[in-house]
Amino acid sequence: MGPGDLTEALAPLVPREDARILVGRETFDDAGVFRVSGELALVQTVDFFAPIVDDPYEFGQVAAANALSDVYAMGGEPLTALSIVGFPTGSLPLSVLTQILRGGQDMVEEAGAVIIGGHTVVDDEVKFGLAVTGRVHPEHMLTNAAARPGDLLILTKALGTGLVATAVKRGTASVSHERAVVASMKTLNRQASATAVALGLRCATDVTGYGLLGHASHVARGRHVTLEFITARIPSLEGAEEALAAGLRTGGAERNESYLAQLVDWGSVSAHRRALLVDPQTSGGLLVACPPALSEDYLSRVPGSVVVGSVVQRGEHLIVLR
Repeated sequence: MGPGDLTEALAPLVPREDARILVGRETFDDAGVFRVSGELALVQTVDFFAPIVDDPYEFGQVAAANALSDVYAMGGEPLTALSIVGFPTGSLPLSVLTQILRGGQDMVEEAGAVIIGGHTVVDDEVKFGLAVTGRVHPEHMLTNAAARPGDLLILTKALGTGLVATAVKRGTASVSHERAVVASMKTLNRQASATAVALGLRCATDVTGYGLLGHASHVARGRHVTLEFITARIPSLEGAEEALAAGLRTGGAERNESYLAQLVDWGSVSAHRRALLVDPQTSGGLLVACPPALSEDYLSRVPGSVVVGSVVQRGEHLIVLR
């Protein structure tokens, strides 16, 4: 579902006002945050989807890492998780489900959290994910509504998981490209999040289904600023450029680009580059707003992170591509 569809569906629903809700649905942030005390807030999120890799164990790992990322995007520490499963018991052996659940469990344990239960339904298609609860100090959380003019924009993972995963499904990706995309999706955003909190940063979002620019638009709206990206600096995952050159496109990217059409000053960016910037990501990296004085420290602590732009005063567009 695209961001425009979700906005329309939620519009008639009046959100409940409660002083304990520190982050709700209004800013399309990555997770909800609920204050328990002056020093403790709960971070809550849920995410699940159909397989994007063939190996059941790796699918479980990827789906879990993707769900955990929402907690990291808020500066939180995952505590517990509940498994959400749809499984076609009549057409697949239960050993496949065991491997999916084992992959998810191992990833949750790598994050220092535990799976304490879940819910399973019979479905025509395999689906797996997690509902995750984490904790964060209310005064040290990250949100997508705290960017300030002058901040640098740092991206912690290369883009292109949607493109490369689709190429893998179609049998057109090389073995090395498949390994690269799986490795990226299985990498937790734990260090990227912890470093942001340790440095006192306040703004981050994880880059997932709405693509880099879709999630960036929420950051821009959240603080009434404009985000400027230097497109040549934005890294692409191994195999993404090859997929684009072969003409591969995804429906999710088309929906994202349509939603963003009037919100972005596209400049002279090529169609290929546009497709990368709106590519739906699975377990993508964090987009972090960082004061320049702290940027080198952040980059040195988070492998693979790159400065890709900056935050400026609100202009005509939410996003400007250079």
